Amino acid sequence: MNNNNYDFLANGGEMGKLIRAKDWSKTAVGNPELWPQSLRTTLGILLNSKFPMFLFWGPDHICFYNDAYRPSLGNDGKHPDILGKKGADYWPEIWDFIKPLIDQVLEKGDATWYEDKLLPIYRNGQMEDVYWTFSYSPVNDENGKTAGVLVICNETTKQVTIRKNLEESEKRFRNTVKQLPLGICILKGKELIVEMANITYLHIIDRTESNILNKPIFDVVPETKETAYPILKNVFETGEPYYADEFAVTLNRYNKQELAYFNLVFYPLKEENENITGVIVVAYEVTAEVKARHLLSESEKAFRNIVMESPIAMAIFRGKEYIIEMANTTLLNDIWQKEEKDCIGKPLLEVFPELKNQKYPELLNEVLTNGKTIREYESVAYVDIKGKLKKFYLDYEYTTLYEKNGKASGIMVTVNDVTSKVKARKKVETAEERARLAAEIGEIATWDLNLLTRKLIYSDNILEIFGFDKNRKIIHQDIRDRILPEDEHIVVDALEKAFKTSIYKYEARILKMDNSIGWIKVHGKVFFDDHNNPVKMLGTVMDSTIEKDIQQVLMKSEKKFRVLADSMPQLIWTSDTLGNLNYFNETFYTYSGVSKEEITKNGWLQIIHPDDREENVKLWMESVKSGHDFLFIHRFKRYDGEYRWQLSRAIAQLDEFGKIQMWVGTSTDIEEQKNFTNRLEEQILERTTQLELKNRDLVNMNIELQSFAYISSHDLQEPLRKIQTFASRLADLDEQNISAIAKTYLARIEISAKRMQNLIQDLLTYSRANSADRVFTNVKIDEIAEEVISDFSDRIEEKNAVIEYNHLGEATLIQFQFRQLLHNLVENALKFSKPGIPPHVKISVEQIDGKSIPNAEFKDKTYLHLQVSDNGIGFEMAYKEKIFEVFQRLNTESEYRGTGIGLAIVKKIVENHKGSIIVSSEKGEGSTFNIYIPDLS
Repeated sequence: MNNNNYDFLANGGEMGKLIRAKDWSKTAVGNPELWPQSLRTTLGILLNSKFPMFLFWGPDHICFYNDAYRPSLGNDGKHPDILGKKGADYWPEIWDFIKPLIDQVLEKGDATWYEDKLLPIYRNGQMEDVYWTFSYSPVNDENGKTAGVLVICNETTKQVTIRKNLEESEKRFRNTVKQLPLGICILKGKELIVEMANITYLHIIDRTESNILNKPIFDVVPETKETAYPILKNVFETGEPYYADEFAVTLNRYNKQELAYFNLVFYPLKEENENITGVIVVAYEVTAEVKARHLLSESEKAFRNIVMESPIAMAIFRGKEYIIEMANTTLLNDIWQKEEKDCIGKPLLEVFPELKNQKYPELLNEVLTNGKTIREYESVAYVDIKGKLKKFYLDYEYTTLYEKNGKASGIMVTVNDVTSKVKARKKVETAEERARLAAEIGEIATWDLNLLTRKLIYSDNILEIFGFDKNRKIIHQDIRDRILPEDEHIVVDALEKAFKTSIYKYEARILKMDNSIGWIKVHGKVFFDDHNNPVKMLGTVMDSTIEKDIQQVLMKSEKKFRVLADSMPQLIWTSDTLGNLNYFNETFYTYSGVSKEEITKNGWLQIIHPDDREENVKLWMESVKSGHDFLFIHRFKRYDGEYRWQLSRAIAQLDEFGKIQMWVGTSTDIEEQKNFTNRLEEQILERTTQLELKNRDLVNMNIELQSFAYISSHDLQEPLRKIQTFASRLADLDEQNISAIAKTYLARIEISAKRMQNLIQDLLTYSRANSADRVFTNVKIDEIAEEVISDFSDRIEEKNAVIEYNHLGEATLIQFQFRQLLHNLVENALKFSKPGIPPHVKISVEQIDGKSIPNAEFKDKTYLHLQVSDNGIGFEMAYKEKIFEVFQRLNTESEYRGTGIGLAIVKKIVENHKGSIIVSSEKGEGSTFNIYIPDLS
């Protein structure tokens, strides 16, 4: 269609173009030259309005809309197909709702109004929940009949979502405050009236909310007045906060008087005008911790006394020189064999220089430097005892000691002298080794006996075993004749059993040909015919004389081992190769109070703590299966019913072929060491947990406050936008019926709303400057300066201003914040210019050494020096600090408009960059702002 013939469709942006380009002859409304004037006028208003509008025209409800409405249709939806189409065809998802509204307007001429109405529509390729604030108004034709419906609307989905999120956030915040583990109370006025107290605070003072609200705090808790009132009074009168840790105060609570301790803050409650109206009390009770620390101090003294008298040798070394801070009686007397005065307070390696050439310097350094706990068992150490090096076998543990700040400061060592036990075991091992050697030397002979013919086939070494002449031929009876008469029954019984089981086995004494008595060990098998008659025997015979001798030696060694084991303070036990415990020393029975009969009947697990049994059996069987040392810390039940911690260790005893013969184990009571270590760990864990909880609470509170400020500022702006919009619409739509005074009032309303909007936006900017993510990037400052100058192009042209800068270079900055900083400084220079004199603003940048800047935080860094100067009205230097405060103005609103926040934002951005700002000025002579930002990249 020819656009030149339809002025009412002029402009209108994208939708103006689409309407002008559309072939309307194919639609229900026909060619535009036939359109009634009412439609033309309405479309002219609609297309040139910046407010979202939609028009349903005629009985088919043909659809028209403007650019402002276009975004609400989204992408991949109704736009642009809906233009010129029937409403019922393109709004099926909400037609059942909007059709009655359209009918009401068309039939009755009544306008409608809905606010934040949920109307889901199809857009962006899917159904979406969309909220609208809208009005349906009649559009009358030339005959006064309603021909169309004008929809003036605004999508409020984002605002509704924000409001709902805010309401939810506020609800969470209120619940959080109520449930905080910190006691919070707000006191108002000089009388310190209780305005609010959360659950924790009520619990602290043992009062109910109804008992304390709207009452002076010291009427409620009079016992605290003498201690707390002077402090609260000072905070209220001076505005200086009061902080205290472990503040002691006596409270009457829970039917008793108690001395309690608190970490607390008394903080002045200020109004917007800085007037102090009350005091915020934040208290965290630490009574239990303080009392526990006092108890711990006493416990440590008691523990030290226990350590000194412990039968287990213990010592504490401090610092890198390993100064001997403590060594108990057992260590001094039994191992070191030195006087206390010769050791305490001296470096370990000075007292025992012989340790320097052993492994101990490296071992001590590993424990102190890396915090590594080192345990060794049966470790060899050589100690100078009265001028002679003595060899010790020691089970020991070296553990790092830490200060409250987590720094390693010393080493605690526990030592168990197992020299006697090791030597005893080695004697047994020597005897066993001799027995194994004897067994290797002995030879095994073979034989084959025909039971029917009594014919004997044998190997030559049978002759050696019985002492026969090597050239002699022997028969079965010759061998039977060598059996001692006293052992003849053994052979007869073995033969009788062999005919039943087919296994022939016995051990008996023989009289050798040289009249010496020896032992033989016979193993054989009986073979039967088809009628189950014995017909043949095959077997071996071995001279077991030496083995029997060794057994006697071992029996004596075993007896000596048991005597030695029974004298040991540790619990000693042995096991067979399958892991079955078969011996416990007397200390075991004395310690546990369990008899041998009870162990035999109920097993050894009965003295292990129920919680440790499953893991005990699992680790023990893994060691038995693998042959690896068994090492386990578990709890034993003592004779008095108390469970105490034990360190158990077992080592496999091997023969010369590496085969396990038995296991020997020990269990040592380590209850005191375990308790000491646990107390240290609990203190560290408790303090770490407290710090983590406090940090988490602070982070959550900060997030809530930021969210509150951000959302509130947006919700405040929404009614302002409505005020401006409707004031503008009133002035435009009914211009003939509004008086000059009314127009003046409407103009003032718009100006006031605009000022309020500017104030809210500046507050939001100030909040963002404090809370936004601080991402530093490489920034070209010239480009930022160009963008800022472009922002003020109209004002620069209006005032004939000159902005002078050249080669500002690059720097590592928070780009969007630095742009805001430069924007505010240039805006200030243009705003506070002298009447009739064109503003002249100079911007310069240079790199300077931090050492040349007074009070620079980073003297070793290079600083970016940004200078912005102007020839404006300036100010007196008495106000050089005040101008950077929020809402501070040196001039009246009528003279120079502004919110008084711009320079506060500048200072906050400078602080975010770890920099500083200095201003110099003279009234009537302009101002110069010097900004110093360190390069921390």
